[in-house]
Amino acid sequence: MNAVDTALPRVPASAPAATPLALGPLVVLSLGYFLVMLDVTVVTVAVPEVRQSLGAGPTGLQWVVDGYSTVFAALLLLGGGLGERLGHRRVFMAGLTLFAAASALCALAGTTGVLIAGRMSQGAGAALLVPTSLALLAGAYPQRSAKARALGLWAAVAGVAFAAGPVVGGFLVAGLSWRAVFWINVPVVALALPLTTRYVPRPAASDRTRRMDPIGQVCAVVGLTGIAGALNQAASSGWTSPTVLLGFLVGAAGLAALVAAEYRLDMRFRGGLTARPPMLPLLLFRNLGFSATAVIGILLNLGYYGILYLSTLYFQEQRGYDALTTGLLLLPSVCMALVAAPLSGRLTARYGPYWPMAAALALGSAGFLGWLAAGPDSPYPALLFALVATGLATPMTVPAATAAVIESVPADRAGTASAVFNVARQIGNAVGVALFGTLMATSSSPTAGLHLSAVIASIAFLLGSVLALTARRQHVAVAP
Repeated sequence: MNAVDTALPRVPASAPAATPLALGPLVVLSLGYFLVMLDVTVVTVAVPEVRQSLGAGPTGLQWVVDGYSTVFAALLLLGGGLGERLGHRRVFMAGLTLFAAASALCALAGTTGVLIAGRMSQGAGAALLVPTSLALLAGAYPQRSAKARALGLWAAVAGVAFAAGPVVGGFLVAGLSWRAVFWINVPVVALALPLTTRYVPRPAASDRTRRMDPIGQVCAVVGLTGIAGALNQAASSGWTSPTVLLGFLVGAAGLAALVAAEYRLDMRFRGGLTARPPMLPLLLFRNLGFSATAVIGILLNLGYYGILYLSTLYFQEQRGYDALTTGLLLLPSVCMALVAAPLSGRLTARYGPYWPMAAALALGSAGFLGWLAAGPDSPYPALLFALVATGLATPMTVPAATAAVIESVPADRAGTASAVFNVARQIGNAVGVALFGTLMATSSSPTAGLHLSAVIASIAFLLGSVLALTARRQHVAVAP
């Protein structure tokens, strides 16, 4: 397994009573995943403090948030491949070490550039941690019912970490400083490393002779970094700046080269002309269910995480709240993950993945329009619909979309399909933060930028809902 796959195997109703899970591997592997997901949201409330401390401009601040997701997306498929080649436990521990070192670099940063470098390094560590932790979890619980329960708890960690991020960040910034947001990762990793050696079994590498895809990896990094860099730079240089236009050109060329290289390599691999499999098997995109769900992954995170970033700026810079209060004000949105994820699982089991996806995305589309009520003096209750509706929509969509993308491919490609979906989501993170942050910085007022971004997010979710219904119609049409 080389990918993030949170779809849970179904346990028959007649299965015997479940035996208690061995907690050692589950706790250790969940610690790594918790760090990865926590750092998606914990930094957002620290952004104004970073600006004051380091004198960061709009472009630098966006890279502080965005660099993590950009590198995470670009290297996620590589992380799974390295686990298969070098051994999942070895790569998992390397990811932990890199994540801790990068967190320390962020905490010690004296300039914006050093902080951005640290955030990008954190993204590289996350790309090693996530796919290998899942593979190790599956290996630690080979019995089917135990594996299902372990994967369910492991996946639930994402919702807890995501919900905890703004509040934890708020407490740390208010009680200590923005640097504590990064220092907190170091002792967690120091605990996780020896526990990994003690409790997590060392599985054999599945294919130590597997050849990697360096050309595809380089093209992915160049393409994603170029696009994200251009979007971020536009915040300070303007959309028609030569630097911004060059960034878009380099990014587009990198992505075009990625498509060409991966298609050619996939054809050669399928024809037995090479032993090197493609990092991104493009032929999977011929299936509408797969391609539509991958696009939904981009639209989903573009809208939600982009607006989450702007909402922290709105509450702190437009309304004057401190970091802790901002984290608490965001709770009605982020804590919805604790309710929505299990609800989505039940609805998906009953109705299939496409109806829950379409309904959740439509709800989110309406929710984003609630941000049009945001202004310098808007009462907080006027924003509750936007916070709750979008907070419900995103975690309701993710389990259904994961199930849909896996159903759309052969069983032996489920891991790769799930990895592609998670890469798509991280791309959405990077683009959403960069685009919406730039719109807020370049609009006639921050509130106008927030309103425009909310409309774009609403359109993105509405398009995702239409894609889900389209994929469902094709799925029903081809079903036996």
